[in-house]
Amino acid sequence: MPGLSAGVALHSQMHFSHRIFEATTGAVPSTAKVELKIVAAAEEHGAPHCCSGRRSLLLSSGAAALSTILLSSEKALAVKQILLAGRIPGLSAPDESGIRTYRRPDAKSGGHGVGWSPIIPYTFRVPEDWEEVPVSIADLGGTEIDLRFLSKQEGSLSVVVAPVLRFASDLGEDATMEKIGPPEKVIDAFGPELVGQNVEGQVKDMMVKEHDGRTYYLYELNVPHVLITATAAGNRLYLMTVSGNARQWKKFGNELKNIWESFRVV
Repeated sequence: MPGLSAGVALHSQMHFSHRIFEATTGAVPSTAKVELKIVAAAEEHGAPHCCSGRRSLLLSSGAAALSTILLSSEKALAVKQILLAGRIPGLSAPDESGIRTYRRPDAKSGGHGVGWSPIIPYTFRVPEDWEEVPVSIADLGGTEIDLRFLSKQEGSLSVVVAPVLRFASDLGEDATMEKIGPPEKVIDAFGPELVGQNVEGQVKDMMVKEHDGRTYYLYELNVPHVLITATAAGNRLYLMTVSGNARQWKKFGNELKNIWESFRVV
Protein backbone atom coordinates (compact mmCIF):
# COMPACT_ATOMS: atom_id res chain seq x y z
CA MET A 1 0.00 0.00 0.00
CA PRO A 2 1.49 3.38 -1.00
CA GLY A 3 0.51 5.15 2.24
CA LEU A 4 1.85 2.37 4.40
CA SER A 5 5.09 2.14 2.39
CA ALA A 6 5.67 5.87 2.74
CA GLY A 7 5.02 5.68 6.48
CA VAL A 8 7.41 2.75 6.87
CA ALA A 9 10.06 4.55 4.82
CA LEU A 10 9.76 7.68 6.93
CA HIS A 11 9.74 5.60 10.10
CA SER A 12 12.97 3.90 8.93
CA GLN A 13 14.55 7.26 8.09
CA MET A 14 13.69 8.66 11.52
CA HIS A 15 14.91 5.46 13.19
CA PHE A 16 18.23 5.87 11.36
CA SER A 17 18.47 9.51 12.49
CA HIS A 18 17.58 8.38 16.00
CA ARG A 19 20.50 5.91 15.93
CA ILE A 20 22.86 8.67 14.75
CA PHE A 21 21.64 10.89 17.60
CA GLU A 22 22.27 8.12 20.14
CA ALA A 23 25.76 7.43 18.76
CA THR A 24 26.63 11.12 18.82
CA THR A 25 25.29 12.15 22.20
CA GLY A 26 24.51 8.97 24.11
CA ALA A 27 20.97 10.27 24.69
CA VAL A 28 17.55 9.26 23.35
CA PRO A 29 15.24 11.96 21.94
CA SER A 30 12.19 10.99 23.99
CA THR A 31 9.68 13.23 22.16
CA ALA A 32 10.49 11.77 18.76
CA LYS A 33 10.44 8.23 20.20
CA VAL A 34 6.95 8.66 21.70
CA GLU A 35 5.57 10.08 18.46
CA LEU A 36 7.06 7.23 16.44
CA LYS A 37 5.39 4.73 18.78
CA ILE A 38 2.00 6.42 18.30
CA VAL A 39 2.35 6.34 14.51
CA ALA A 40 3.55 2.73 14.54
CA ALA A 41 0.55 1.69 16.65
CA ALA A 42 -1.86 3.44 14.31
CA GLU A 43 -0.35 1.72 11.27
CA GLU A 44 -0.33 -1.63 12.97
CA HIS A 45 -4.05 -1.54 13.81
CA GLY A 46 -5.16 -0.23 10.43
CA ALA A 47 -6.05 3.33 11.35
CA PRO A 48 -8.76 4.76 9.06
CA HIS A 49 -8.04 7.28 6.34
CA CYS A 50 -9.49 10.09 8.48
CA CYS A 51 -6.50 9.72 10.77
CA SER A 52 -4.00 10.29 7.96
CA GLY A 53 -3.88 14.02 8.73
CA ARG A 54 -3.07 13.28 12.38
CA ARG A 55 -0.49 10.71 11.27
CA SER A 56 1.14 13.20 8.91
CA LEU A 57 1.14 15.85 11.61
CA LEU A 58 2.75 13.49 14.10
CA LEU A 59 5.37 12.37 11.60
CA SER A 60 6.23 15.90 10.50
CA SER A 61 6.30 17.13 14.12
CA GLY A 62 8.51 14.23 15.14
CA ALA A 63 10.85 14.84 12.21
CA ALA A 64 11.03 18.56 13.01
CA ALA A 65 11.68 17.89 16.71
CA LEU A 66 14.35 15.33 15.88
CA SER A 67 16.00 17.66 13.36
CA THR A 68 16.12 20.42 15.97
CA ILE A 69 17.61 18.07 18.55
CA LEU A 70 20.18 16.78 16.07
CA LEU A 71 21.23 20.28 15.03
CA SER A 72 21.44 21.41 18.65
CA SER A 73 23.53 18.39 19.61
CA GLU A 74 25.82 18.88 16.61
CA LYS A 75 26.37 22.51 17.58
CA ALA A 76 27.02 21.58 21.21
CA LEU A 77 29.45 18.86 20.13
CA ALA A 78 31.24 21.27 17.80
CA VAL A 79 31.58 23.85 20.59
CA LYS A 80 32.86 21.18 22.96
CA GLN A 81 35.42 20.03 20.39
CA ILE A 82 36.60 23.61 19.85
CA LEU A 83 37.02 24.16 23.60
CA LEU A 84 38.93 20.90 24.02
CA ALA A 85 41.09 21.39 20.95
CA GLY A 86 43.06 24.40 22.22
CA ARG A 87 43.45 27.14 24.76
CA ILE A 88 40.65 29.55 25.51
CA PRO A 89 41.88 32.96 24.33
CA GLY A 90 42.18 35.72 26.91
CA LEU A 91 43.85 38.48 24.89
CA SER A 92 42.15 41.65 23.81
CA ALA A 93 42.73 43.32 20.47
CA PRO A 94 45.74 45.66 20.50
CA ASP A 95 45.06 49.27 21.45
CA GLU A 96 46.36 52.27 19.51
CA SER A 97 49.79 51.73 21.08
CA GLY A 98 49.92 48.08 20.03
CA ILE A 99 49.38 46.84 23.60
CA ARG A 100 47.01 43.97 24.40
CA THR A 101 45.42 43.13 27.75
CA TYR A 102 45.36 39.53 28.90
CA ARG A 103 42.67 38.39 31.34
CA ARG A 104 42.65 34.81 32.59
CA PRO A 105 39.45 33.27 31.19
CA ASP A 106 36.90 32.20 33.80
CA ALA A 107 36.45 28.87 32.01
CA LYS A 108 40.16 28.05 31.89
CA SER A 109 41.00 24.86 33.75
CA GLY A 110 43.51 24.77 36.56
CA GLY A 111 43.72 24.42 40.29
CA HIS A 112 45.14 22.21 42.96
CA GLY A 113 42.38 19.68 43.40
CA VAL A 114 39.35 19.29 45.61
CA GLY A 115 39.01 21.85 48.37
CA TRP A 116 40.66 24.71 46.51
CA SER A 117 38.75 27.83 45.60
CA PRO A 118 38.53 28.76 41.90
CA ILE A 119 41.49 30.69 40.55
CA ILE A 120 40.60 34.38 40.64
CA PRO A 121 41.22 35.98 37.23
CA TYR A 122 44.33 38.09 36.80
CA THR A 123 45.30 40.58 34.12
CA PHE A 124 48.42 42.13 32.61
CA ARG A 125 49.39 44.08 29.50
CA VAL A 126 51.79 42.91 26.79
CA PRO A 127 52.95 44.19 23.38
CA GLU A 128 51.07 42.56 20.51
CA ASP A 129 53.95 40.29 19.43
CA TRP A 130 53.83 38.38 22.74
CA GLU A 131 52.08 35.01 22.51
CA GLU A 132 50.84 32.44 25.00
CA VAL A 133 52.76 29.16 24.94
CA PRO A 134 51.46 25.80 26.21
CA VAL A 135 52.04 24.72 29.80
CA SER A 136 52.02 21.02 30.70
CA ILE A 137 52.10 19.11 33.98
CA ALA A 138 55.67 18.14 33.06
CA ASP A 139 56.79 21.78 32.92
CA LEU A 140 60.24 22.16 34.44
CA GLY A 141 58.98 25.19 36.34
CA GLY A 142 56.66 23.01 38.41
CA THR A 143 52.98 22.11 38.50
CA GLU A 144 51.99 25.50 39.94
CA ILE A 145 52.78 27.36 36.70
CA ASP A 146 49.45 28.56 35.35
CA LEU A 147 50.59 30.49 32.28
CA ARG A 148 53.55 31.27 30.03
CA PHE A 149 53.98 34.02 27.44
CA LEU A 150 56.90 34.54 25.07
CA SER A 151 58.32 37.10 22.68
CA LYS A 152 61.40 35.94 20.79
CA GLN A 153 62.51 39.54 20.50
CA GLU A 154 61.73 40.92 23.96
CA GLY A 155 61.65 38.19 26.62
CA SER A 156 59.30 35.87 28.48
CA LEU A 157 56.90 35.75 31.41
CA SER A 158 55.21 33.17 33.58
CA VAL A 159 52.51 33.21 36.25
CA VAL A 160 52.65 30.88 39.24
CA VAL A 161 49.55 30.30 41.37
CA ALA A 162 50.58 28.64 44.63
CA PRO A 163 48.68 27.65 47.78
CA VAL A 164 49.25 29.96 50.74
CA LEU A 165 49.53 26.81 52.87
CA ARG A 166 53.15 26.79 51.82
CA PHE A 167 53.61 29.63 54.31
CA ALA A 168 51.16 28.81 57.09
CA SER A 169 48.04 26.76 57.75
CA ASP A 170 46.06 29.49 59.49
CA LEU A 171 45.80 32.12 56.74
CA GLY A 172 42.18 31.24 55.94
CA GLU A 173 40.32 31.66 52.68
CA ASP A 174 41.10 35.36 52.28
CA ALA A 175 44.86 35.66 52.57
CA THR A 176 46.68 38.97 52.20
CA MET A 177 50.33 39.80 51.70
CA GLU A 178 50.33 41.37 55.15
CA LYS A 179 49.21 38.04 56.67
CA ILE A 180 51.78 36.09 54.68
CA GLY A 181 54.68 38.26 55.75
CA PRO A 182 57.09 41.01 54.66
CA PRO A 183 58.54 41.20 51.12
CA GLU A 184 61.79 39.58 52.25
CA LYS A 185 59.99 36.45 53.44
CA VAL A 186 58.18 35.98 50.12
CA ILE A 187 61.23 36.43 47.89
CA ASP A 188 63.35 34.16 50.10
CA ALA A 189 60.70 31.45 49.83
CA PHE A 190 59.89 31.69 46.12
CA GLY A 191 62.90 33.40 44.55
CA PRO A 192 65.05 30.27 44.09
CA GLU A 193 62.07 28.41 42.61
CA LEU A 194 61.21 31.21 40.20
CA VAL A 195 64.70 31.94 38.88
CA GLY A 196 66.40 28.59 39.43
CA GLN A 197 69.12 29.81 41.78
CA ASN A 198 69.76 31.43 45.13
CA VAL A 199 68.59 35.05 45.21
CA GLU A 200 70.49 36.10 48.31
CA GLY A 201 72.22 39.40 47.56
CA GLN A 202 70.62 39.54 44.10
CA VAL A 203 67.60 41.72 44.89
CA LYS A 204 68.37 45.07 43.29
CA ASP A 205 65.10 46.77 44.22
CA MET A 206 62.03 45.92 46.29
CA MET A 207 58.76 47.86 46.45
CA VAL A 208 55.33 47.60 48.07
CA LYS A 209 52.35 48.99 46.14
CA GLU A 210 48.59 48.95 46.58
CA HIS A 211 45.96 48.79 43.83
CA ASP A 212 42.22 48.64 44.53
CA GLY A 213 42.81 47.59 48.13
CA ARG A 214 45.19 44.74 47.26
CA THR A 215 48.88 44.79 48.24
CA TYR A 216 51.58 43.87 45.72
CA TYR A 217 55.26 43.15 46.33
CA LEU A 218 57.52 44.05 43.40
CA TYR A 219 61.11 42.84 43.05
CA GLU A 220 63.89 43.54 40.57
CA LEU A 221 66.64 40.93 40.51
CA ASN A 222 69.99 40.81 38.76
CA VAL A 223 69.91 37.08 37.95
CA PRO A 224 69.96 37.48 35.00
CA HIS A 225 67.38 40.25 34.60
CA VAL A 226 64.23 39.22 36.40
CA LEU A 227 61.18 41.18 37.56
CA ILE A 228 58.70 39.58 39.99
CA THR A 229 55.27 40.75 41.18
CA ALA A 230 53.52 38.93 44.03
CA THR A 231 50.08 39.29 45.58
CA ALA A 232 47.54 37.16 47.45
CA ALA A 233 43.85 36.45 46.82
CA GLY A 234 41.57 33.78 48.24
CA ASN A 235 43.77 30.94 49.48
CA ARG A 236 46.42 31.43 46.81
CA LEU A 237 49.57 33.42 46.13
CA TYR A 238 49.94 34.86 42.61
CA LEU A 239 53.44 35.52 41.25
CA MET A 240 54.33 36.91 37.84
CA THR A 241 57.93 36.63 36.64
CA VAL A 242 59.13 38.69 33.66
CA SER A 243 62.64 38.09 32.33
CA GLY A 244 64.99 38.88 29.46
CA ASN A 245 68.60 38.19 28.56
CA ALA A 246 71.24 40.95 28.51
CA ARG A 247 70.47 41.97 24.92
CA GLN A 248 66.70 41.98 25.49
CA TRP A 249 67.04 43.91 28.72
CA LYS A 250 69.21 46.56 27.11
CA LYS A 251 66.80 47.10 24.23
CA PHE A 252 63.40 46.34 25.80
CA GLY A 253 63.93 46.93 29.52
CA ASN A 254 61.20 49.59 29.68
CA GLU A 255 58.69 47.33 27.93
CA LEU A 256 59.47 44.50 30.35
CA LYS A 257 58.98 46.82 33.30
CA ASN A 258 55.63 47.97 31.93
CA ILE A 259 54.46 44.33 31.81
CA TRP A 260 55.76 43.75 35.34
CA GLU A 261 53.94 46.76 36.76
CA SER A 262 50.66 45.97 34.97
CA PHE A 263 49.95 42.68 36.78
CA ARG A 264 46.68 42.70 38.73
CA VAL A 265 44.43 40.12 40.38
CA VAL A 266 40.86 41.28 39.76
